[in-house]
Amino acid sequence: MLDIRPVGYVIGLLVTILGATMVLPLLVDLAEGEGHWRAFLKSGVITMLTGGLIALSCSNGVKQGLTIQQTFLLTTGVWLTLPIFGALPFIHGDTDLSFVDAFFESMSGLTTTGATVLDGLEELPRGILLWRGVLQWLGGIGIIVVAMVFLPELRVGGMQIFRSEGFDTFGKILPRATEISSRISVIYVTLTMVCSFSYLAMGMTPFDATVHAMTTVATGGFANYDASFGGFSAGVEYVAVVFMLLAALPFVRYVQMLSGYANPLLKDSQIRAFFATALVLVLLLTLWNMTQTSNTGEEGFRKTLFNTVSLMTGTGFASADYMHWGGFPVTMLFFIGLIGGCAGSTACSIKIFRYQLLFTSIKAQLQRIRSPHGVFTPRFAGRPVGPDVLNSVMSFFVFFLVTLGLVSVGLGMTGLDITTSVSGAAATLANIGPGLGDQIGPAGNYAGVNDTAKWMLVTAMLVGRLEILSVYAILTLQFWRA
Repeated sequence: MLDIRPVGYVIGLLVTILGATMVLPLLVDLAEGEGHWRAFLKSGVITMLTGGLIALSCSNGVKQGLTIQQTFLLTTGVWLTLPIFGALPFIHGDTDLSFVDAFFESMSGLTTTGATVLDGLEELPRGILLWRGVLQWLGGIGIIVVAMVFLPELRVGGMQIFRSEGFDTFGKILPRATEISSRISVIYVTLTMVCSFSYLAMGMTPFDATVHAMTTVATGGFANYDASFGGFSAGVEYVAVVFMLLAALPFVRYVQMLSGYANPLLKDSQIRAFFATALVLVLLLTLWNMTQTSNTGEEGFRKTLFNTVSLMTGTGFASADYMHWGGFPVTMLFFIGLIGGCAGSTACSIKIFRYQLLFTSIKAQLQRIRSPHGVFTPRFAGRPVGPDVLNSVMSFFVFFLVTLGLVSVGLGMTGLDITTSVSGAAATLANIGPGLGDQIGPAGNYAGVNDTAKWMLVTAMLVGRLEILSVYAILTLQFWRA
């Protein structure tokens, strides 16, 4: 019988930590002197007490390592449980959100999707704005640990290819996770602080610089204003571009660089492919805008650069309503959001390495067709790729497309138009944030979407953030019989 006590113990601890972080927005609202802090006090007490009781009740089942089944349950359970408690400040606070809206906002934050149901952000208490930033910041560092420690062991989506490049964790999940987390945390905090100071230097207020640094490094996309980055200076946009790109790189490379090994960062084929793809896309869209629209000069280049990088990394910030750029740019930006950053980063979506593995597999197959008697082995970063990795990647693509289709059809059945349905499904499944159209596009939000559709979108966020296959695995009878 599956012992869920180790899973419950870890989830309980994480829930308790989440409750403790509510002290930060509480102090901010307390300094404002308007009474909004009570929502965080109530939510924090409920969260810490519940988390503490769960951890205490499961502490007698703690083991040195986790089984594969327990690891599957842990990765999914954490991202399903934490948003419930993260929603409490939205319910008890001045946002006047229903449970589905509060849960949507919390799930969007922790999965770093960046889709919001809140209007009039400028009028909200600062504590709520900071809480949104904290949720994304915690979700960003959390998904790095999941991507570096757990997903390679679960052998889903081709992530197992990074076991030899990262850390061998099999059978030592919790101890190794602690070691990796401590190193990554230093890098993550440092990037956030440098980003915040850079925003300050470009004219942001200290509060805006802090919150936007959190959501930038997490590639989350929550902003303090309805216009997102539309009202900020050019310098702020360039700073955001730099840190969105840095956050989309594998954090294990930063760990190696701090250990004195810079070559892996410079020679990583995934990083090279990421920057090359971004460069080509930015140049292509800039050329189009300069020849076909009025978006010319430095401003046109900046808007194209910012919004392309934002969508490609899955951040979801917007500095312009690109729905007015024309059919070709809008179509390109839709597919750009499905590219994603590097594995082991805060970026989301399909990820560059999967496209590399897909193309190298296609190349090898074409070579076999031309030369039936030849031996052609797919390679990634100069190393042979086994059939288990390729099968995992192909399964990921299939499940991604099937899930995208099912969610799109489901959203259409709730009454949404085809643009909103397809782009909303893609934006949440790939954890991008904004979709297309007037309702959920860069100039809108998800507030007007019906509740049934919101539950579908929340499910898509969860499935997409955990690399799809790890969630589907626990829904099979074989998983529970193992």
